[in-house]
Amino acid sequence: MDVIPAIDLLEGRCVRLYQGDYSRSQVFNEDPVAVARQWVEQGATRLHLVDLDGARAGEPRNLEAIEAIAKTVPVPVQVGGGLRNYSSVSNTLALGVERAILGTVAVENPDLVAELCQEFPAQIAVGIDARKGKVATRGWLETSEVLATDLAKKMAQLGVAAIIYTDIHRDGTLTGPNITALRELAGAIEIPIIASGGVSSVTDLLSLLALEPSGVTGVIVGRALYTGDVSLQDAIQAIGQGRIQDIPPDFSLSSFA
Repeated sequence: MDVIPAIDLLEGRCVRLYQGDYSRSQVFNEDPVAVARQWVEQGATRLHLVDLDGARAGEPRNLEAIEAIAKTVPVPVQVGGGLRNYSSVSNTLALGVERAILGTVAVENPDLVAELCQEFPAQIAVGIDARKGKVATRGWLETSEVLATDLAKKMAQLGVAAIIYTDIHRDGTLTGPNITALRELAGAIEIPIIASGGVSSVTDLLSLLALEPSGVTGVIVGRALYTGDVSLQDAIQAIGQGRIQDIPPDFSLSSFA
């Protein structure tokens, strides 16, 4: 199982929100590139970037930071937030991003999802962000009547590479992942699922590991890494395979000191 650090971008800075609330953001670092390098130095195999400004505006707003990270780190980068048309997805992938994560359009324009899956095979994932089982859209500012499991089934049929499932009520709260919802989702589809939201300890990660045979292949960790509640190296040792041995010898944070 992959342990994937989250880097949430708001006005070019690395922040974390509490339950998706933009008014309750906390800045952790002014330099997201340095943060990305730090996580890779500690063994991250993939990075998860969220353009929070883009999610709220409906179009990417942190492309400069995203490109800088994608061109700096030697691991795959996946990006979500504001990717709601063909050009925004195409332009984001052209920056060196390995995977684009669609959210709102999965609910509002599934035909576009199908088109993108055909054009960019294995590079399109769908983020399903849920409140009480129902899918939230437009940067978590609206909640639809679509059930998370129903959307996941539809997206799997369209050919998306993976589902990233976030329980909004647990995101940024350090209250533990929603194991019940993840188990239900894993039972409904056969494509990989990446869990997100609520991880507060290595114990939480071990509870997710039990779902790996069902298709939960990764877990995104955000606030717990930034607060020190979870050490990335300890997490990788507990449940994943890091790539510390693959990092180039000249790859160091010293240049950012």
